[in-house]
Amino acid sequence: MDISSLNRGQITLMGASVCVMLTMHFTVQLLSQHLFYWKNPKEQKAIVIIILMAPIYAIDSFVGLVDVRGSKPFFTFLESIKECYEALVIAKFLALMYSYLNISISKNIVPDEIKGREMHHSFPMTLFQPRSVRLNHHTLKLLKYWTWQFVVIRPVCSILMIILQILGAYPSWLSWTFTIILNISVSLALYSLVLFYHVFAKELAPHNPLAKFLCIKGIVFFCFWQGVVLNILVAVGVIKSHHFWLDVEHLEQAYQNVLVCMEMVVFSVLQQYAYPVTPYTGDTASKMKNNKKDE
Repeated sequence: MDISSLNRGQITLMGASVCVMLTMHFTVQLLSQHLFYWKNPKEQKAIVIIILMAPIYAIDSFVGLVDVRGSKPFFTFLESIKECYEALVIAKFLALMYSYLNISISKNIVPDEIKGREMHHSFPMTLFQPRSVRLNHHTLKLLKYWTWQFVVIRPVCSILMIILQILGAYPSWLSWTFTIILNISVSLALYSLVLFYHVFAKELAPHNPLAKFLCIKGIVFFCFWQGVVLNILVAVGVIKSHHFWLDVEHLEQAYQNVLVCMEMVVFSVLQQYAYPVTPYTGDTASKMKNNKKDE
């Protein structure tokens, strides 16, 4: 195939497809390792859902490039897929942290050594909660509810947004209303994760939770803020349609999708280090035993 004969859209699509294949390669590699050493289903089910975030984002963005001239409801639908999966991943991340600490909300199991520990809320949560609370089954359940509310609110808002856009009844004030609701919802979910991490930082340290969380937050962070930057570049006239083959609105979507496809390759590699299979291969346990003998 003569690349020089291809137009910009075809070259962009080829480059994005290579990124998607690389993301799939690294993800399948890590996924197959976990499936081969399937020693702790409770933890590894959560890990599998989390590491699938990168390929789902990449494939979703690639579909947006294939139909780059799609309608607004179409792009809203694609964005909703990513954001709804993000909500599920956040909930599964908290479930993974609970598993590391042998906490079971459904079975009312809270280890004695962590009961009564103080949790300190910060502003603006202090408007609704005491500044300091004692850790117990109720407070842990509250953290779980704060996380899971986003799993419910995100898809409900997405469905309403798509229906209203199709019906042509989606004024700008309603768009801002959904944006405010979703930002409050996701902020509460992320707040519960950060609070949980601060309370159990010492116990969670062997599991490298910060790297795990940053892989999730990094994907969301880049997708959100680069979208904001692209909006600004369009508004100030840096991105102009006459330089390319698309109008400005679709060009902005194309840029966003191309960047996401590229970034997911990086995150699929980082996940190899954040969610390694070594804790389930037996190598880690044997090393710990040997270290204890040496001591």
